[in-house]
Amino acid sequence: MVVGEFTVGADLLIIGGGPGGYAAAIRASLLGMSVTLVEKSRVGGVCLHEGCIPSKAIISQADLYHRMKQASSQGMLLMNATVEMERLQVWKQTAIDQLAQGVTGKIRGSGIHVVQGEAAFVSENEVRVIAEHGSERYRFQQCIVATGSIPVELPAFPIDGNHILSSTDALNLKRIPKRLVVIGGGYIGLELGTAYRKLGSEVIVLESTNQLLSGTDEGLVRVLTKNLKKLGIDVYLHTYASQFHRENGEVLIEAVVQGERLTFVADQVLVTVGRIPNIADMNLQQAGIAIDKHGFILTNNQLRTTNPKVYAAGDAVGHPMLAHKATYEGKVAAEVIAGLASTKDASVIPSVIFTDPEIASVGLTEKQALEKGFKVSVGRALFFANGRTHFMESNDGYVQVIADHLTKQILGVHIAGPEAATVIAEAALAIEMCSTVYDLTLTIHAHPTWSETLAEAAEFAQIMSSS
Repeated sequence: MVVGEFTVGADLLIIGGGPGGYAAAIRASLLGMSVTLVEKSRVGGVCLHEGCIPSKAIISQADLYHRMKQASSQGMLLMNATVEMERLQVWKQTAIDQLAQGVTGKIRGSGIHVVQGEAAFVSENEVRVIAEHGSERYRFQQCIVATGSIPVELPAFPIDGNHILSSTDALNLKRIPKRLVVIGGGYIGLELGTAYRKLGSEVIVLESTNQLLSGTDEGLVRVLTKNLKKLGIDVYLHTYASQFHRENGEVLIEAVVQGERLTFVADQVLVTVGRIPNIADMNLQQAGIAIDKHGFILTNNQLRTTNPKVYAAGDAVGHPMLAHKATYEGKVAAEVIAGLASTKDASVIPSVIFTDPEIASVGLTEKQALEKGFKVSVGRALFFANGRTHFMESNDGYVQVIADHLTKQILGVHIAGPEAATVIAEAALAIEMCSTVYDLTLTIHAHPTWSETLAEAAEFAQIMSSS
């Protein structure tokens, strides 16, 4: 039955049910607001269903399988270990479903009204939500746009889900490709490329720029590049993939590598060349919402858009495109709408890349600190000297602490090594609290743990700042 269109009132309307949207909805509800949440697909968003969570499931099992194959040198003989991708996919989906139930339970428990459909603005305070059986209009007092992002598509490599894959396709494969070519040397391509290499694929990465992980500290990238080579992943920089064709069941990729034309052969091609805000079909101009020169929604430090009734959060407002950044911004927007004096401070947002080794950063790099006029002290400690890492297959990498030479305040921390994603949390807290290198060195760290290397790096920075 088709429902006729009519208008419904909403105190706070949130468009998008991903990490930014549902976090904003729950916070707003706790602050006493009546909330309507519009989501066109599944609550939890790309992160839960197609990104962060499923990718980490695949990565964790690939790491386990890789360690099992290497375990003989450690006295463990594990015979005939194999990967059954169909069973792995069932296990992965079960975990996702459980997490999705948890999110849904929180939303229901908060009294939030959820509407499934696709929203677009029709005026400065009204949206049309198109659902399967009709449409409704929602007139709101306040609105938060948290619609996330979508993958950038390459016209020469149209995604078909079979031979040319998106990251979502790669997370749902029922068999391990024998040969996988990854176009794009960003974090998504390297995370998934590394995982499939550990599962048994031959992997080639094609990157158009002169560095993997553009924007990441060069020292961290060097550690990663060394280990990619050790894993048997071939990386080609300054490489432009121009076209492909299929021949005898294979995919032949034509590319220009530093001026030379080469052909790469694969069973499947994974295209991961970035993401753009998912706002193209929202009729933002109808609501007087401006976008910046990079195509993101323009907001101030309270997440207000150029429409005083509309706020925005997450990937739609700019880099870094991270789920935890979206959650943070969603909460800030909800608090501002509730009348609290909240503002966005993006200086302490940790970034984590789940490659091998893991890479994590927070705060300023040495180059950025110098550009801002700081005189810096830099302390670096190697994981090779850490007792815990010698139980691991790899003990490559380091922790680097950037501190203000005069005040000793910690400006940035950068890690390449085991459990970097966990260790960076302490560094983020230290920077958020304006801690000095003395605060880190005077904190007793348990032994043997990876976090000891952070304290050692801080100690070296302390010594440098005293010289």
